[in-house]
Amino acid sequence: MHIGIDASRAAVAARTGTEWYSLQVIRRLIQDPAHSYTLYSRAPLPDELSAPGATARVMPFPRLWTHVRLSWEMARQAPDVLWVPAHVLPLVHPRRSVVTIHDLGYLHHPESHPLRQRLYLRLSTAWSARAAARLIAISQATRDDLVRVHGVDPARVTVVHMGVDDRFQPVADPDARAQARERHGIAGPYILYLGTIQPRKNLARLVEAFARLAADPGAEDLQLVLAGRRGWLADDIYAAAERLGVAGRVLFPGYVAAEDAPLLMAGARLFVFPSLYEGFGMPVVEAMACGVPVVCANVGALPEVAGDAALLVEPTDTAALTEAMRRTLTDAGLRRDLVARGFRQAARFSWDRCAAETLAVLQQAGADR
Repeated sequence: MHIGIDASRAAVAARTGTEWYSLQVIRRLIQDPAHSYTLYSRAPLPDELSAPGATARVMPFPRLWTHVRLSWEMARQAPDVLWVPAHVLPLVHPRRSVVTIHDLGYLHHPESHPLRQRLYLRLSTAWSARAAARLIAISQATRDDLVRVHGVDPARVTVVHMGVDDRFQPVADPDARAQARERHGIAGPYILYLGTIQPRKNLARLVEAFARLAADPGAEDLQLVLAGRRGWLADDIYAAAERLGVAGRVLFPGYVAAEDAPLLMAGARLFVFPSLYEGFGMPVVEAMACGVPVVCANVGALPEVAGDAALLVEPTDTAALTEAMRRTLTDAGLRRDLVARGFRQAARFSWDRCAAETLAVLQQAGADR
């Protein structure tokens, strides 16, 4: 079978969740000698996306790459099956097409997205959900949303969980952790968040909860590190620390390179992920794999992903978020328990398994009549 893949997200240098997902799954799929692959992209692909059975089709195009340039390629020479790893099928596509839907967070919290982005996500997701032969959802929560909101036949949707990269593990070398802290301007013990800086991540409330925690005796040196690239509607998040009197203790180091993310996670006293909605929440299991206790929200896919290995809190309850962080920082027995449970939970998520289950969906699509 000839499988075409929209690999455009895997070509992005500064990767976040969907880009890492695309890269990790594609690099495993193309090692399967039973099929041939064409990887479509607007920019050159990384070297790791090369294999004897894979052909790179680099197609630069200034705007509307998916719906114009990729559609033209599909009309001209379509593969047997097309897989799009992130949300949007081209207008012209093979009948046997598969798309991965990551979340419908724009419906749960529309105020956290600019109007234009919200309209685009709504229309493109509805189109892909209707047009694809089969869909992959990265969590049961996303699958339930697709069925409820878009009326998708549950038989067309397969849940395939994301994985955890091997680089996320405890780091015993104190010098490596110290050098990573120094590179990102972190002076003392710290609580870490890692992800895009945007309203849906509930970071202004996290700053407020930290401001309450920072007043505790013994917490004078504690810092809050909000690491990640700036997203949309983020001004209030950056202003919150100054407004609440903790500007010198809340750090925004920006995008964290792949090699530094495990070091920052492994060196944190606590990882906090208070998002208002997630389709998966990859940083939660990455932090668990690094041996760090986790506090996260109890909404969306986060309970599904965290299991019993994190303290779950209502994300809009600032007092509960403060208390969960306080307990995790001060209760040694709870910390040990969360770390042990976290290792077990993180081990459930594998990129090899994710790729194998994705290939099974593609083969099912290829066999459809």
